[in-house]
Amino acid sequence: MIKIFKTFGGYLQIAELEDKCWINVTQPTQEEVKKLSTEFKLPEDILCDILDADERPRVEVDDDYTLIIMRIPIKSNSNGVPFQTVPLGIFLAKNFTLTLCIQDNEILPMEEPASYKEGYSQVTDEINFILRLSLRSGKIYLKYLKEVNRMTAAIEQDLEKSIKNRELNQLLRMEKCLVYFITSIKANEIILAKLRNLKKITTEINEDLLEDAMIENKQALEMAQIYSDIQSGMMDAFASVISNNLNVVMKQLTLISIILMIPTLIASLFGMNVPNYLENSMWAMPEIIVFSLVLSIIGVLSFRKRHWF
Repeated sequence: MIKIFKTFGGYLQIAELEDKCWINVTQPTQEEVKKLSTEFKLPEDILCDILDADERPRVEVDDDYTLIIMRIPIKSNSNGVPFQTVPLGIFLAKNFTLTLCIQDNEILPMEEPASYKEGYSQVTDEINFILRLSLRSGKIYLKYLKEVNRMTAAIEQDLEKSIKNRELNQLLRMEKCLVYFITSIKANEIILAKLRNLKKITTEINEDLLEDAMIENKQALEMAQIYSDIQSGMMDAFASVISNNLNVVMKQLTLISIILMIPTLIASLFGMNVPNYLENSMWAMPEIIVFSLVLSIIGVLSFRKRHWF
């Protein structure tokens, strides 16, 4: 989908390309990619690179444009992983600025792309627009990290009583999310550092905004690393917990088998086709049953005394 706005932030949508406009592209089709290449004179190979989910963040300077690729967080259900990161490409051309992402996201949502109504004044230059994108990206990282922590806490409660690997697999997916976040945030920090020294930038960089963006990204990185370290140790601990829970279940089943073996043994002995001095007694069956129950109760009490049950 391609939307063209008169200014940054999506306040006024227009139909045709104008000078200093902003073009927001999300989930483009093949026809839209060709349109971007032919009408806006953008290299098709660069567009395909941005649409590659594994593309790394970088800054690329050309005579006709400046390309900045950063990685942003998105919600995902791929392979059970709740969150992952995708590249967001920003083309700074002479007449327009274009943002391109392979999926819809909360950084530049296609349905409501006005990202700067929350107390921000309208953005007028490209560099501060990129800095605000980075600042917003850091806030979304922090938001998703809190959700990952909440989901992890819910998995922990299930793990305490689990004897299966399902919860461990869920923790592994949470760990995968954190690895995605840590790798992407580190690369985004390098991009922010390069923006300050980019020679092609002619507008003055808002140092306060740059510092805010770097602080927000640093905070997200530290939080992701802390959560990752906690989960790494927690997975080792809970692997032992699952093994211990399984041993407890096997012990209880073994004790039950021993208790059930007592009446089975007595019934086998008195059921043999040999004289046992009770074959003529009318109370033989009740006596054998009572005797079996008494021995079984003694066995249960003996196990409970040793805290095996």
